[in-house]
Amino acid sequence: MAVTADIVRTWRGPRAVMRGLLAQGKREDRALAYLIVFCLLVFVAQWPRLARTAAGFEVAPGTEVRDLGQMMTYELFAWITIWPLLLYGVAAISHLIARLVGGKGSFYSARLALFWSLLASVPLLLLYGLMAGFLGPVPGTHLVGALWVVAFAAIWLQSLREAEV
Repeated sequence: MAVTADIVRTWRGPRAVMRGLLAQGKREDRALAYLIVFCLLVFVAQWPRLARTAAGFEVAPGTEVRDLGQMMTYELFAWITIWPLLLYGVAAISHLIARLVGGKGSFYSARLALFWSLLASVPLLLLYGLMAGFLGPVPGTHLVGALWVVAFAAIWLQSLREAEV
């Protein structure tokens, strides 16, 4: 099934989708692809906010407005090199914690649960990026950011539960 259809299905039943992904066998290439696509989409979601900052909005008094190209370079570096490494570590720690409470999964299943949950929750993150770029730090933007955190946590916990069965 298409990844986009699986993302929609994940919002209704994350455990069923995770069960299907795990049934496809150990495919590290697929898990890595989910992570890289997520990181690229988060990078894209940052563009409106970065453009807003480069235009001089929400810049603290007395600080210099930074160049858009420079900010985008730093964001790209962070999302393509630093964040994937950190997220691999988070997945490993989540597996070890799950193992302490009786989980029977593997490091791969924990990685897949985390990476898939991040990718499945990215539509809200893209909306947050648009709102941060066009509206700035208003209550609505913060609400969408909070909704993303809650949605991601709910999807991840359900996916991890299925991965550690």
